[in-house]
Amino acid sequence: MEPQHRRHGTHPDAMIKDFSALLDITQDATHRVTIFNGTHEFLKHKSHNKMNISDEQLHTMELCIFHGIKVQVEGLDGGRISGICRCTGSLSWRRGARWNDWVWVKQLSGRWCGALNGRLQWQLQRLFKIKLLNYDGAFFEYCVALALTTMPENSGNLDPVSKFVQVRKAPGAVALQVFSVGNIICFAHVIPEIATISKTGDRRNERWIVNSHIDQATWNDM
Repeated sequence: MEPQHRRHGTHPDAMIKDFSALLDITQDATHRVTIFNGTHEFLKHKSHNKMNISDEQLHTMELCIFHGIKVQVEGLDGGRISGICRCTGSLSWRRGARWNDWVWVKQLSGRWCGALNGRLQWQLQRLFKIKLLNYDGAFFEYCVALALTTMPENSGNLDPVSKFVQVRKAPGAVALQVFSVGNIICFAHVIPEIATISKTGDRRNERWIVNSHIDQATWNDM
């Protein structure tokens, strides 16, 4: 994962040292609630013996925010190339707009999603690493992501006219999810139903076309 930095001075996210501080700078109430509840459940599931983590313990856990994650994809010539999936959250990227990339995310077994082959396109909202102290005194670090989630239209099958898969924003209860960055496969390319030049997307958009024709990692895979 790529740490945050700024050419002149310290980046605001570099000042965030614990989970409580992350919640404090999260202005969107829905994001704040999802980060808290989702991280709590994630750590409980990951911890040995499914330990019970109190709210106070969670608030004081050490944390570091990241603005990118390196992924490997197969190039058109068959070789492996790397790239950075960007995620600046609510902050601008190099004095421009926010930059929160779309990524392919591996789903639980049983969620095949038609032509999507068990993967969905989610838009990153936050990337952070959190440190958990287990009952046995051992420290474990987990790299975690918050993402805007989607679900496939037409059971993930190709549209008979466009020959593309379409996805839509997931319903409110699961529209945002906290998950392990280990489930991120590579970049995703989606075309919004309402055109926008912003890399952050547009809150008005509810549906997207999955543009697999230019996605090197899924070329001719759907």
